[in-house]
Amino acid sequence: MRAVVTGATGGIGRKTAEVLGKAGYEVILTGISTEGTDEILNSMKEQGICAHFYKCDATNEEEVNKVFADIEEKFGTLDVLVNNVGGLGGRQRVSEMETDFMKKVMALNFDSVFYATRAALPMLKKGNNPSIVNFSTIAVVNGGGIGASIYAASKGAVQSYTRALAKDLAEFGIRVNMVSPGTIDTPFHAATDRALVESWKESILMKRLGDAREVADVIEFLVSEKASFITGEVIQINGGQAFI
Repeated sequence: MRAVVTGATGGIGRKTAEVLGKAGYEVILTGISTEGTDEILNSMKEQGICAHFYKCDATNEEEVNKVFADIEEKFGTLDVLVNNVGGLGGRQRVSEMETDFMKKVMALNFDSVFYATRAALPMLKKGNNPSIVNFSTIAVVNGGGIGASIYAASKGAVQSYTRALAKDLAEFGIRVNMVSPGTIDTPFHAATDRALVESWKESILMKRLGDAREVADVIEFLVSEKASFITGEVIQINGGQAFI
């Protein structure tokens, strides 16, 4: 079994690669920077995981096509694609938003999914129980916080695209689902005041932040045979945050 995890050099992406690796997958990690990748690969090797790394800017169409062509030349087939690349990209109010900022956030969250999925399809069509997992967010439902309107919109596009993909790819036996993490304690929030992050616990039914493994474990389930009749779904992983 073989899986590609994009943006896998930290946070949920890295943990997902580790969890899939321990489940028996040969994992292929991509990331925009090579910084720290030797440590990541060595750590996975020590855990008995067969892992590879490819440097790739997920928002660059030519670069994505080149990397996936290299992956196909070396490995031939692919069973899992986890489109983990994405992010807030910063905050700008609608009235003050710069066009370049809007395009950057849309590229980070939507274009990256489109490019990687298209490039991976020839390999996934030859895979075993092939599956794609994309990332949504609670912001799709509530519009996000102040300054996060384009983040919410870009993830809304990914959510619609995921369901469209599920329909489009069913004839090839490829399942497509989404996970929607709530507030997960990862470097994603490093730029936010820690006291503010801690205060978010009050809006979570379980009164705690999530752990990256709790997202990775759901992804492992979704790509497994245990989820063989699940496609086009969005799995909320937020400790009940959406209920309050």
